[in-house]
Amino acid sequence: MTETILQTLAHFAAKTREQGIDAALQQDVKRRVMDTLGICLAASMLEPATIVEQVIENWGGSPRASIVGRQQQYPASSAALFNGTLAHALDFDDTHLPSVLHPSASVIPAALAVAEAAQSPGKDLLAAIAVGDELTVRIGMAGYNRELGNSVFFEKGLHATSIAGTLGAAAAAAMLYRLDEAEIGHAIAIAASMGAGIIEANRTGGTVKRIHCGWAAHAGIAAAELARSGLSGPPTVFEGRFGFLQAYLDEQADAQALTRKLGEEWELPRIFFKPYPTNHFTHAGIDAARILRAQGLDVADITDIELGVASAVLRTIAQPEAEKARPATGYAARFSGPFTVATALVGGGGLGVSASDFSDEAVHDPVKLELAARVRCVASEECDRIFPDQFPAILRVWLKDGSMHEARVLANRGGSENPLSDEELALKFAMNAGAVLPEPQIAALRDAIQSLDTVDTISGMMRLLQRS
Repeated sequence: MTETILQTLAHFAAKTREQGIDAALQQDVKRRVMDTLGICLAASMLEPATIVEQVIENWGGSPRASIVGRQQQYPASSAALFNGTLAHALDFDDTHLPSVLHPSASVIPAALAVAEAAQSPGKDLLAAIAVGDELTVRIGMAGYNRELGNSVFFEKGLHATSIAGTLGAAAAAAMLYRLDEAEIGHAIAIAASMGAGIIEANRTGGTVKRIHCGWAAHAGIAAAELARSGLSGPPTVFEGRFGFLQAYLDEQADAQALTRKLGEEWELPRIFFKPYPTNHFTHAGIDAARILRAQGLDVADITDIELGVASAVLRTIAQPEAEKARPATGYAARFSGPFTVATALVGGGGLGVSASDFSDEAVHDPVKLELAARVRCVASEECDRIFPDQFPAILRVWLKDGSMHEARVLANRGGSENPLSDEELALKFAMNAGAVLPEPQIAALRDAIQSLDTVDTISGMMRLLQRS
């Protein structure tokens, strides 16, 4: 009998748990843990954290796992909901292309919560995160249509990050709960009935998207716990007539993306680290603006700005035009092509622009608003040819003297073609963690993350996430 896709994925997860991952992959996962926890710390005092904390406090339950920036503990699934919400709340989390999703924001919070609750050794945590991220992006890749030049999930208004992230979180949680191969498969299959996410909030507002990764982490753990207690899922959950691929992707699914060279060629190292806390579609425009600013361009001389991007991203960063030119909140500004370009032209913090540049106060800056009003976002054929392997941008600025200045960014910063250095990633972590932790505690946390492959339990590292 032919092995189903689910059985292949479950075998991969079980085999990886027993054999572990090599040193290079371990180091890659450590960098993702550091990046994710830094983002969680930076987001730990924001409104989404307060909202979710109230909810999980009312739920109650046995204290098993820590939440970032607090001293309380909660059931693993509740802690994952809280921490996963923080991981995605700033739109600063890592991104995979061409699947166009954010894997670690769902998988890492789920894995940390279960590893702490189950007292798993650090090396098992690293292997579980590697598998969870790998499955998440491969599920996303199954939805990438080369002829369409875009994700089918995205075209349908579905948030592949939370849909696929639920399954990746379930795989990681099942591995750490020490479920056997068949039970890991059941956990993944159960999770396929739990993933969800609609991305209309990217266009017109609402804060629900901030909890998408938290819910995926929460649901993934629930799926693993249900499988551990005996619930089962269909063996043909992916390729079946009423399976995942047909339900979400119709006949456009690339089923082979799920298992092609699985375990031989990892997608994990190809996941981009974000230098800026904004929607990833805006990043090349930010970089182009930074290039022009570095050339000495004076914003007072600007008369007109044209931002050329791939056609598919216009609906997210350019429409509706009036709302993108004058975003109502700092969160909405993170999804605005005009406002992010204006911010970078004026000059921002961090690695180019920082979270403080997108506060609710910053969106009322008259200089930024005047510049944003001059930005025209247009479709670029050149960018269309590259997207979504990269999210490119071509920025043209006209000055009062009639001259035109152009900057072209065709490979995003943070990916393998334009990577963030260890020093830049450490700076991002320090800035994010510094929002709530003193420098000595940040240094200790960074050391604890680097030692994950050697520790018997992650409880010491999790204590370092507490705000005194």
